[in-house]
Amino acid sequence: MSGGTEKKAYEGRSITVTFEARRCLHAAECVNGLPEVFDTAKRPWIRPDGAEAERLAEVVRRCPSGALRYEFADGGVETPDRPA
Repeated sequence: MSGGTEKKAYEGRSITVTFEARRCLHAAECVNGLPEVFDTAKRPWIRPDGAEAERLAEVVRRCPSGALRYEFADGGVETPDRPA
């Protein structure tokens, strides 16, 4: 979870997760929620195929800053619980 300004996509078989570093508050909801997917010690640090897509989407929705977003491979997009 770096402090850069880029937005990066991590594509899995069923879901793609995007991360916008400049928005990250480092609340660690992602790392604590799904450590098998979000591991800051590894590269890439987000591995979308490490969990079921629905479970991953649930954890991404917990991101308090909106730095994490997702899109399902079938075209379904995130319905945020928070402002964009």
